[in-house]
Amino acid sequence: MTKNVSPKTSRGFRHNAFTLIELIVVVSIIAVLGALVLSTAGYARKKGARARAETEIAAMSAACENYKADNGVYPNSTGTGGTDGLDPSTTNLANYQMPCQYMYGQISGDRDFDGMPDANVRPYMAFKEILLLRADMSNPPSSSNPVTAIRDPFGNSYGYSTMKASGGANGYNPTFDLWSITDGPPGTDQTKWIKNW
Repeated sequence: MTKNVSPKTSRGFRHNAFTLIELIVVVSIIAVLGALVLSTAGYARKKGARARAETEIAAMSAACENYKADNGVYPNSTGTGGTDGLDPSTTNLANYQMPCQYMYGQISGDRDFDGMPDANVRPYMAFKEILLLRADMSNPPSSSNPVTAIRDPFGNSYGYSTMKASGGANGYNPTFDLWSITDGPPGTDQTKWIKNW
């Protein structure tokens, strides 16, 4: 009976191992598959954030309708930084916070912006802390760290305007405009915004 012995090489027995080319091919395939998974996960995350923003805009719109049913008008304020002065076509995020803060105070019943509804003020919508922008996001919520706006899923303030309702030339709805610029930097394509018009 003969034994199967692998052929000898010049240095002794031959060892079975991967060649450098085989390793490069395997690593390349793994890298391509990893890139596909990561790009799909990013797409799904953005799609989920857009769906959440649409839901939040619908909920805030319903709260504004309930506010109007009780008060006869939608939440609106005049003057510098008021809801009547915010042009809904602007992409300057710095202009969004004061009108959004005012809307938040009216529909949440939190007129002092401490994150809790005030006594004897009817709330039309409750907001979780994750939905709020504060003056100092690194510190815990408190009355000395007031709510400055409602945060969209992309980390920006929602836009809220009553410019058209107040007789202004700009605006889209005869009631109020409510929108999110999504994840693009200000000045990007407005057709990608999530809005109620």
